[in-house]
Amino acid sequence: MKVLQFTIPVPHDKTVIVQKDELPHFYPHLHRHQEIQLTWVQQGEGTLVAENNMYTFRSGDIYWLGVNLPHVFKSDPSYFAPSSRKKVQTLNIFFNVKGQLDSFFELPEIKNLKTFLQNQQTGFKVPPNHVAEISAKMLRMQNSSGVDQLIHFIELLKLLSSFHELEPLSSCSQPASYSEHEGIRIGAIYNYIMQMYDKPITLEDVAKQAHMTPQAFCRYFKKHTLHTFVSFLNEVRINEACKKLTDGNYDSIATVAYNCGFNSITNFNRVFKSVTHKSPSEYVESYLHNVVN
Repeated sequence: MKVLQFTIPVPHDKTVIVQKDELPHFYPHLHRHQEIQLTWVQQGEGTLVAENNMYTFRSGDIYWLGVNLPHVFKSDPSYFAPSSRKKVQTLNIFFNVKGQLDSFFELPEIKNLKTFLQNQQTGFKVPPNHVAEISAKMLRMQNSSGVDQLIHFIELLKLLSSFHELEPLSSCSQPASYSEHEGIRIGAIYNYIMQMYDKPITLEDVAKQAHMTPQAFCRYFKKHTLHTFVSFLNEVRINEACKKLTDGNYDSIATVAYNCGFNSITNFNRVFKSVTHKSPSEYVESYLHNVVN
């Protein structure tokens, strides 16, 4: 897995791409592109890695991914099982503010929208209370063409720019600039940790994946992810634990802890609270409360 530089193919008669995808699983490689991407996960679940952070995603979630923000929607392992009949379904909008739309965003009437785009390079998740209205706007774009589609696009941006509670996906002020070689290394490290999170992983194990000494790996990983190896591994494990807890199909919290790579419930509880700021039982209670309401 590597950070691949994509160019989204744009038809000659389109400045905004509206793309519906239905696949066995999400594209598995860490990648980036010049186009801003708005993705509505209509069906599917897994982990979104955006730059140096990760998020559990489920059907109904909508994400804004800024220009050149390295990202990958990693489907849950069940999607890759030989007998799996699962599918993912998304509605995506891509547009390049430096392409044919460049002069449009220079119009004085569009100043507020341009400022909004410049302030959202690190991406965001559309707040749950706004998902219905944003998805409705996206569907209007999908079901229209020509000037009508462009009008709906402007209305969509106007609505998004009115939200004030947007939390950035990445803690970096600007997306990192990776060389191809660095991208390959970082992608391989991410992939290895996310595949092996439920097993004992040592610093030596993961350093070997990057073909580095443990000391060199620690410096490299911190520089490019703003995480230590342990903090990143803990976030992966807690992210997986959160998915298992909210799915409801578990025998006990202790079972979830051991299945996510923790060797003691005490350590699991401590790390869980440090990552989520809630105990496992409080997290489940809060999730169920939000679902019901």
